[in-house]
Amino acid sequence: MNTRPYFVREKTAGMTGCNFAVAETGTVVVCTNEGNADLSANVPPLHIASIGIEKIIPKVADLGVLIRMLSRSALGSPITQYTSHFRASRPGTEMHFILVDHGRSERLAMDDFWYSLKCIRCGACMNTCPVYRRSGGLSYGGTYSGPIGAIINLTFDLKRYSALPFASTLNGSCTNVCPVKINIHEQIYKWRTVIAERHEVPFVKQEVLKMAGRLLASPTLHRATVASMGGALRHLPNFMLYNPLNIWAGNVSCPRRRSRRSTPGTRKIAEVAMATREAFLAKVRQAQPSARPRPDVPLFAATSWRR
Repeated sequence: MNTRPYFVREKTAGMTGCNFAVAETGTVVVCTNEGNADLSANVPPLHIASIGIEKIIPKVADLGVLIRMLSRSALGSPITQYTSHFRASRPGTEMHFILVDHGRSERLAMDDFWYSLKCIRCGACMNTCPVYRRSGGLSYGGTYSGPIGAIINLTFDLKRYSALPFASTLNGSCTNVCPVKINIHEQIYKWRTVIAERHEVPFVKQEVLKMAGRLLASPTLHRATVASMGGALRHLPNFMLYNPLNIWAGNVSCPRRRSRRSTPGTRKIAEVAMATREAFLAKVRQAQPSARPRPDVPLFAATSWRR
């Protein structure tokens, strides 16, 4: 009788994701910049590839276009550092594919939101989003962050991620840079409508949005509020600003702006640093070999070429 726990396995498994799966050849393509996919796929005797059903593409000819599009949109480079193609298992090992739906079929049936399935996870929308660049990925509380996460996470759990569409300025920059032309900012606005219709907006947020609407509708009131609050924020105690009613504060406080006046100590440090820099550069110049004379290059007369 086997008394070992049921979770013990005979083989150690390595698990990878999938950027693209080619239906024509059965190839799984994983793009990384560190090579961690190669390590996970080749070292263990069992390779498990988790594939979202939207990652399947028809032919190899389509793969070349998407690979170049992915890297250029994410990093501005022609191709990723490691673009690994897995077609079959090595001798003595196994390779398993897991096709993941997880609400994707349901999203495909949504007339307004199925476009998000075209996402290739390049991250271009995150690079350009002013909210994401200042808040970071952890603030979204889900697997997918940034503008694309604000429309994808809601299909998994509307109540849990109901605040994400409101963390956007709707400037449309994410839609402009998206390589597969997903109308991200339009979907964010439509999700706001859905959340409001289903009464998933918290009471505090509702009241804050009403006050903001009245404030922004009156230019005179807006200017007066900005002028008065600018001075009040410097004198109000912290408990009036950072409390549970202020949903934007959380556990983060704004530091005081430091004076730009330099002290004798900072000036002395700057002088020593500059002197050290100049001394180092002088040594570098002395160690450089003398410049070689430039060879004579023959000059050619300009010629007009005509077909």
